[in-house]
Amino acid sequence: MHEAKLSDGIITLSPLRLDDVETHLAGEDELLVRWLDGGPGTRKGIEAYFRHCMKQWDIAGPLRAFGIRIGADEVLTGTIDLRFAGEDLAPGQVNVAYGLYPSWRGRGLATRAVLLASRYAAAEGGAKAVIQVEPENPASAAVAQRAGFTAGKPTHGKGGTRFDRYIRDLHAATR
Repeated sequence: MHEAKLSDGIITLSPLRLDDVETHLAGEDELLVRWLDGGPGTRKGIEAYFRHCMKQWDIAGPLRAFGIRIGADEVLTGTIDLRFAGEDLAPGQVNVAYGLYPSWRGRGLATRAVLLASRYAAAEGGAKAVIQVEPENPASAAVAQRAGFTAGKPTHGKGGTRFDRYIRDLHAATR
């Protein structure tokens, strides 16, 4: 598996791996289920998704999923993923999605993760990062704003769900 490891001295981003499954399941709460996961995780489902993420790293696919880790032991505190292709993305745009486990929220870790992931996306050829947030999720919108994203035109997902879009020029992320 391709080993990408990014750090700002406080957090480290590295690819998700199978030994993260237990921590992820333990950290999942109603907010992660609602805003990120789309439903409660099962061991079988999370393992399958993490295997998919690992395969994407192996083939340099459009999905790059990282664990957000802290400390010398690199304790898993949440996840962040980049999608270099997908619906509602123009060429060069990279979708950024993130979530922290409850005990790690409110410490600025998500903002740090978004900044690190943005630098990685720029190095991989991305031109603009996009964060899509449901209007009822102000905490996620605040992360986007703290990371230097600006409000763009709202969109609607497949099921008609409205998303506020936040966009950042990735060339600015490397400065």
